Amino acid sequence: MPLKYGTATLTCDLPGARVLRPATIASPPSPRELIASALAAPIASPPLEAIVRPGENVVIVTSDITRYTGSEHYLPLLVERLNACGVLDKEIAVVIALGIHRKQSEAEQLKILGSLFGRIAVFDHDCDDPAQLVDLGVTATGIPVRINRRVAEADRVIVTGTAGFHYFAGFGGGRKGLVPGVAARETCMATHFSVFNPPEVGGKHPLAKTGILDGNPVHTALLEAARMVRCDFLLNTVLAPDKQILGVFCGELDAAHRAACELAREFYTVPLEQPADLAVVSCGGHPKDINFIQSQKAFDYGVQALRPGGTLILLAACPDGFGNPTFFDWFRYQDLDTFEAALRARYEINGQTAHATLSKARQYRVILVSGFSAEQTTAMGMEKAADLDAALELAKAGLSTSPRIVVIPDGGTVLPEVKS
Repeated sequence: MPLKYGTATLTCDLPGARVLRPATIASPPSPRELIASALAAPIASPPLEAIVRPGENVVIVTSDITRYTGSEHYLPLLVERLNACGVLDKEIAVVIALGIHRKQSEAEQLKILGSLFGRIAVFDHDCDDPAQLVDLGVTATGIPVRINRRVAEADRVIVTGTAGFHYFAGFGGGRKGLVPGVAARETCMATHFSVFNPPEVGGKHPLAKTGILDGNPVHTALLEAARMVRCDFLLNTVLAPDKQILGVFCGELDAAHRAACELAREFYTVPLEQPADLAVVSCGGHPKDINFIQSQKAFDYGVQALRPGGTLILLAACPDGFGNPTFFDWFRYQDLDTFEAALRARYEINGQTAHATLSKARQYRVILVSGFSAEQTTAMGMEKAADLDAALELAKAGLSTSPRIVVIPDGGTVLPEVKS
């Protein structure tokens, strides 16, 4: 059975293991057909032709290289539509929604823009540059909202991305293109801090979890902040593990996003009758395992297939390391209560991800195949294995003679759901 590891493919031979894959779907129409159909019939919104006027300045927000979205397909078609509305190339700009991620290289911008590269102006968002940010006020819950100036001052804003599971915001895509995508660092941190219960309760909110939007305080905070930006139109894709576009949804920021989320939920939730003793999980290869912050999504989803104390082997190449220079620093806190107290005192999204990582590593046995050292792996609560074969040998030592085993080739997208 082939499992992706970075840009390589490994072979896993586990007779009797159940392979958890997304639902089978008939071959979809071409990307151009899907995009054109969605643009022609937007959800809870007029079409672009009824929104955009000739000569207006239009900003298209799109995801960075860590989140493949099919942008090389839909960005040229969006620009084609805008040109037909009387908007010239020089009046269009693409802003890459980095959130708190690193800047993109020219080669990465080329991958994102496709045939538009060199034709349409492209800008990386910088969450720490005051000159690039505009203060839009405060949400009803007290979150300060500062947004990329180019986005805030555009005549029209189109937000694009892809809808898929997110381990505490419920789903990615939609409002996340704006917040945290093109927001100031403090706005990103404040919205994500909503993951916690009030101090007198402690711990994380029970609805701040994968696949939940209604009642999820992080989703509520993100959407409230994003609505302070005038978003005129949304385009979200839903992708197959091989990056093929399965669906395209256009229209109003929340309504179109929710429609995309429903397709993602239907396609990527895999039911299990009983929890497994061992799960072998590939993030899905590059870019889903480009760094650990991205890889931990597969970790979070994968452990949901396990019994308490079960074993997970995680294949995560992480050629870009941890994904942020402050992420690993948080593992100086090895006591989870002390860790949570430190996060409440000085919240960082990276710290939240680190805390979630260590918390799950304490509940399960985790064997990590990656480029990290043994010392780094141990600090994250995991065991290092040099390769998949070594990981399987380590795992066998703690298993019964007839263990229940699952293999998840696309762990960054598949959500196991134990029915009991």
